[in-house]
Amino acid sequence: MTKKAGGVQSVERAFALLELLVDRGDQSLTELSQAMDLPVPTTHRFLQTLVSLGYARQRENRRYGLGLGLVRLASPVDTHFSPVAEPHLASLVAGLGESANLAVLDGTMVVYVAHVPSPHAMRMFTEDGHRAHTHATGVGKAILAQLPESQVNRILDRAGMPAATSRTITDRAKLHRELAKIRRQGYATDAGEQEDGVFCYAVPVLGLPISMAVSVSGPTFRMTKELGAKAIPLLQAKAEALRAELIGPLSETP
Repeated sequence: MTKKAGGVQSVERAFALLELLVDRGDQSLTELSQAMDLPVPTTHRFLQTLVSLGYARQRENRRYGLGLGLVRLASPVDTHFSPVAEPHLASLVAGLGESANLAVLDGTMVVYVAHVPSPHAMRMFTEDGHRAHTHATGVGKAILAQLPESQVNRILDRAGMPAATSRTITDRAKLHRELAKIRRQGYATDAGEQEDGVFCYAVPVLGLPISMAVSVSGPTFRMTKELGAKAIPLLQAKAEALRAELIGPLSETP
């Protein structure tokens, strides 16, 4: 693991260990040391600190896993993100007339943390806290496209690729080709892959320590190419506005 410019290496390593436990499940000290490319004694010191704080735990078989202390950190996610996100989502709804969502990656699934519904009688409604597979959703694919291929494969290994509809991508090679296309074009779509008759445009919110995406969705007959041409730049602008509000402008330095 290499230190990022301007970062604190010990903090980065502690979070990298937690991310490994999220992605891979319980691990041995040796497995974590190898994955981190750190000496065993150094890895052990980090793990003992995380255990003492409650963010990791050591089982009777001496393997390490996530601790209950993370629950306390994760539980108020909706409360913190919704007030920031909802004005931006409401602006998308006002400009496009379709429902807008914000979702984050939670382990191997996406979780919707904020939603503003369309004013149309026929509209999409996603309850905050709803969980969905990454490969079958616009927000999920927008997030996967920003991750290393090895992490994408670990997510797919653990969550599988079940078919939500007949249009869901269930072939891993095809999904990787789709993710490469998303990286090139800067946005993802969900064409009835999560729910029949529903189309979604989604873009990632870049530059955050958490994987996040924003989307608009509606009935397929209203989600025309003309609406898409308008929606994509608006989504990208709102994604940048959200990133700036959550973490500050890209040019900001301490």
